[in-house]
Amino acid sequence: MKKIKADTKRGVQLDGVLFGSGKADTVVIAITGIHGNFYSNPFYYNIGDTLHSGGIDFIYAQTNDAFGQIRTKNILTGSEEIIGSWNERFCYTDEDIQAYLDFAEKQGYKHIILEGHSLGANKVIYYLSRHHDARIEKFILLSPANLTHMISGVSECEKEYIHTEVEKKRGDRLLPFYFMGWVQCIAYTAYDWLSDMLNNVHVEQDGDFSQVSQITHTGALLIGTLDRFTYGNPSGFLKNINDHMPTADKNKLIFIEGTGHTYQEKEQKLADLLLETVQEWEIANI
Repeated sequence: MKKIKADTKRGVQLDGVLFGSGKADTVVIAITGIHGNFYSNPFYYNIGDTLHSGGIDFIYAQTNDAFGQIRTKNILTGSEEIIGSWNERFCYTDEDIQAYLDFAEKQGYKHIILEGHSLGANKVIYYLSRHHDARIEKFILLSPANLTHMISGVSECEKEYIHTEVEKKRGDRLLPFYFMGWVQCIAYTAYDWLSDMLNNVHVEQDGDFSQVSQITHTGALLIGTLDRFTYGNPSGFLKNINDHMPTADKNKLIFIEGTGHTYQEKEQKLADLLLETVQEWEIANI
């Protein structure tokens, strides 16, 4: 396990971790969600160690919002920057994912699998809908985030305040309240959350699946049967997402019993299922 740096086009360096030697044929790149770091999502250790033991490299691909604040460097300006969930902009989704794909390509991996957990899964959907990137051979979506549910607690008064700050060009100011009740962030970040940019999966069958319907890659979708962001129907939520994909009949759906959004107490079960899935793809020459 070693730390790596992924350089974005805007110059910001993203911190990742490579499980493996960097010499395997296949690598799984896992895009993190909001606060989706090793501390809140320890299953990344299980996945990394398990895949590595099976001859598959794994990259924990930390993005802008893996922590509240992350001290990093901009290689274009040479200056220090602080990024995090407090000032993330969703418009950098493509850049962040491309940075890790570029890193993997430079390493010489023959097979690249793009994975995302929670909001990271929504980011993967967004990227795949816009870029039919031949470097990516398969996708893995772990517990995509139902943003409609996540922002349901934001009051109309709070929404009005956010929109006013943005309209008056004060979007870089911190909100005087915790967005969604738990995220301290600037108005621009909250504004992105309230937009439809990453709100691309839904419980409702008639939800906006325009991004999902543009995906041409095949892969696997996983969810815990106790995932609390799905209005009590995790299996139906996952099936609904897959049903809107052109590749639906070629995708693999996996339901992990007795666990929720972060796979607590089933971390190793998740890792074993991912290893089994990736090895099946390898046998089939991906």
